[in-house]
Amino acid sequence: MSVEVRQLHPVFVGEVSGVDLARPLAADTLRALQEAIDRYAVLVFHGQKLDDDAMLALGRQFGSIEPPRNHRVVQRLKHAELADISNLDANNRLRARDDHRRLDSLANQLWHSDASFRKVPGALSMLHAHVVPPVGGETEFADLRAAYDALSADLKARIEGLVCEHSIFHSRGLLGHTDYTEAERAALPAVQHKLVRVHPGSKRKTLYMGSHASHVVGWPVPDGRLLLRDLMEHATQREFVHRHAWRPGDLVIWDNRCTLHRGRPWDDAAHPRDLRRVTTQDASAALERVA
Repeated sequence: MSVEVRQLHPVFVGEVSGVDLARPLAADTLRALQEAIDRYAVLVFHGQKLDDDAMLALGRQFGSIEPPRNHRVVQRLKHAELADISNLDANNRLRARDDHRRLDSLANQLWHSDASFRKVPGALSMLHAHVVPPVGGETEFADLRAAYDALSADLKARIEGLVCEHSIFHSRGLLGHTDYTEAERAALPAVQHKLVRVHPGSKRKTLYMGSHASHVVGWPVPDGRLLLRDLMEHATQREFVHRHAWRPGDLVIWDNRCTLHRGRPWDDAAHPRDLRRVTTQDASAALERVA
């Protein structure tokens, strides 16, 4: 099967044709896709028809699966390894405005890297669109390698070796949602990751941050948060950002080790948005683990 890639943005994002992701991938196809991910960081596929079994099988071809936080929720999808990125409950009804799961998921509209709040964070995420709203609900991506390259030499030197603490409860708290039990908080303690990493595939340096990153370890909290805010404003300038407008059947793969992403709002009280995600674990994180 021939893999063809058309670049969609000046610095990253490739649109792939010639691949049916519902079928097991041949070794050469899988290798070509991994090389494309290393180059473009975000790959867009159209017209893909994957049920929950095929979605899980696809993820497993790229690595070990990172299970989602399916807390306080009755499972709607067939496999617990799939993340339910929707505004639907177990009966496929729209969630109420004050529903805990809805309020928790609103933080997905902040720039973030999937599972950076885990000791073994996310590597590749694969998101498949089943139902999309008529307006809104896009996903934006930012290239953190290009953003790092554009930093001044002085700033690169200043941030080299810095470590950030990441917590899922920090990102949720940014929007004022703090309704979590002590058991939920204990199950996901804060973790530390380097602010500047080397991407294992492209070998390029990249920023590693996002809304889960609460502060710089060893710095006064306000100083660290100002630095992270400045870096976020820099990295999410238009020149580093691509917006994907979803169509049913679209599947997007992105590399959490060198990108940020965020969902955009839509009228979730009136329209369903049903996307399903699988995320692989970042085995390379062990090589840069903070002591």
